[in-house]
Amino acid sequence: MKLATRVSQLSPSLTLSINAKAKALKADGKDVCNFSVGEPDFPTPAHIRQACVEAIAAGKTRYGPVAGEPALRAAIAKKLQTENDLCFSADNIIVTNGGKHSLYNLMMALLEPGDEVIIPAPYWVSYPEMVKLAEGLPVIVQTDEANSFKITPEQLQQAITPKTRLLVLNSPSNPTGMVYTPEEIRAIAQVVVANDLYVVSDEIYEKLVYDGATHLSIGAVSPEVFERTIVSSGFAKAYAMTGWRVGFLAGPVELIKACSTIQGHSTSNVCTFAQYGAIAAYESNQDCVEEMRLAFAHRRQAMLDRLNAIPGISCVKPDGAFYLFPNIQKTGMQAMTFCEALLDEYQVVTVPSVAFGTEGFVRLSYATDMATIEKGLERLDKFVRSRT
Repeated sequence: MKLATRVSQLSPSLTLSINAKAKALKADGKDVCNFSVGEPDFPTPAHIRQACVEAIAAGKTRYGPVAGEPALRAAIAKKLQTENDLCFSADNIIVTNGGKHSLYNLMMALLEPGDEVIIPAPYWVSYPEMVKLAEGLPVIVQTDEANSFKITPEQLQQAITPKTRLLVLNSPSNPTGMVYTPEEIRAIAQVVVANDLYVVSDEIYEKLVYDGATHLSIGAVSPEVFERTIVSSGFAKAYAMTGWRVGFLAGPVELIKACSTIQGHSTSNVCTFAQYGAIAAYESNQDCVEEMRLAFAHRRQAMLDRLNAIPGISCVKPDGAFYLFPNIQKTGMQAMTFCEALLDEYQVVTVPSVAFGTEGFVRLSYATDMATIEKGLERLDKFVRSRT
């Protein structure tokens, strides 16, 4: 069968394929320590599950508005107003099938063939592939470990051409866990406004920050940058709702209407009763988020200390999300070789940095229990020492 050319331009998701291999090994009875998973290991909080059950009992099982349940759109707008200082209304919101879907809708609605999208690397695996699907051109800007993997205003300015349409900004970051400071966000905002760009701020990990780090949404910097800001987020990471597939996009009304048209001809509305769980997530007590955040903070420190004690491994301290991104260059191995050998010989699953557009690092998720962390890092230590 002859497939569309656009398919051949895409790279399969390396993170998903690695996780599938890990699950297959586990199904075969292998004792696998899996650090590849980008989802919380906690159950969805009980009050959110209960809200969904009650919605089903109340008959919330039919088709709903394409852009989302009005009560959820209003709850999202209120959250963005009160927590992020972003003056969005319900009309500025579309509810999507996860945060990933919100970004896909955006690329399809905003990009013309040949439009350039600036993506700092390391990046989340799907950013460039979505740009390609929309016939845009991903412009990858390599960042530096010495600068905590953050794009600088100077790098951004140098990457801009007359064809530049959009900047993708992800803070806290997957895969590095870095968080832009408010001062850094303001500096990036100046470049965005001066060059009349749009910026999509992927804020899916915003509630998972540590050591006093502050999340500032770029749209809150000034009215001028707010007009150019699109926010992508969702409920998966902070509320342990990965399988619920509820995300959202916030932006100018014209853009949201266009995304709704696209969504109306693809997935239509997000699962109706799942949206009522999302309403409960935003409108109820947030203690559940804090409990998970504190657990992640403890795991982060334990894993960081253990990694930095391994000869040939070094890791900068991340301020957010639930990932570590250690440097393995002193081992003399390429990232893919390192990860494959570690999995084959010690059944420890990590993700090579080539999946995120750079070389010399691996990503480890600490969204797993302490027993797995301790056992897995002991194996990782033995693996590295066996190579030196």
